[in-house]
Amino acid sequence: MQLRETLRAGLKTLLECDVPSAELAAELLLMHTLGRDRSYLYTEPEAELLPETTERYFRLIAERTTGKPTQYITGHQEFWSLDFEVTPDVLIPRPETEHVVEAVLELALGRAPDDAALRPASDGSGLRIVDVGTGSGCIVLALASKLPQASLVATDISYPALAVASRNAARLGLSSNVRFLHGDLLDHFVSGALKNTFDFVVSNPPYVGRDEMDKVQREVREFEPRLAWGVQHGDEIYRRLFPQALEVVKPGGHVVVEVGYNMADAVVKLLGAGWAEVDVRPDLAGIPRVVAARKNRP
Repeated sequence: MQLRETLRAGLKTLLECDVPSAELAAELLLMHTLGRDRSYLYTEPEAELLPETTERYFRLIAERTTGKPTQYITGHQEFWSLDFEVTPDVLIPRPETEHVVEAVLELALGRAPDDAALRPASDGSGLRIVDVGTGSGCIVLALASKLPQASLVATDISYPALAVASRNAARLGLSSNVRFLHGDLLDHFVSGALKNTFDFVVSNPPYVGRDEMDKVQREVREFEPRLAWGVQHGDEIYRRLFPQALEVVKPGGHVVVEVGYNMADAVVKLLGAGWAEVDVRPDLAGIPRVVAARKNRP
């Protein structure tokens, strides 16, 4: 079969099975099968594909029709222009989570991260950042790519997730200033010498409550790790995280978290005393997506 015919056949199957973003999935799976980029699909539409190549492609198409996310089939997802390995042990990085990275960079650097006239500390020198529930490592490694002289720590309660994050750090050449620790939230840091030492606590925690799980896409509900997105109550991680963050963040430091749809007001109320300059930032769809706050100075 020609490449163009193969792509059309794959797309037809996905559409018939009501697969979301069918065109993108058909393209990504063919790109993965061929080891080629998107431009090749449209500059060489008449290329003849070997029977074993088309057979492998249609096996991947069939796998996608079961609901398995494209990213778990290809093993990759782009985030912050970086290529991340993803497996069923980690949540697939979402574009909206990039707003968390943007917020940290703007607060850390004092201006927009793409400003060419950044102050001398633009390499992150002296900054201490902890990413809670790191998953694939997408947030902490995106920050490490922009703040090469910062000291970054990432925690997760899942050993398999930490293994994926560590591999991503190595693949991306970002292992030198990122340390991964197994543990629950900030338990490693709430006592002893590390109290009041971090400039930022950052997190994209699980925030889908049990009563909302029926509203979650099939791809998430059936394939992504429940530990990474589902909790008994949607706000329970914030309730535990904010008091710990208040202990480990230095005066004038910040907590920055992603929040679920329609959760921003409730999360802001959970911050309580000790935090000021609360900022709620929307995503590109206008949905409040990031809550940031500064710890009061004495």
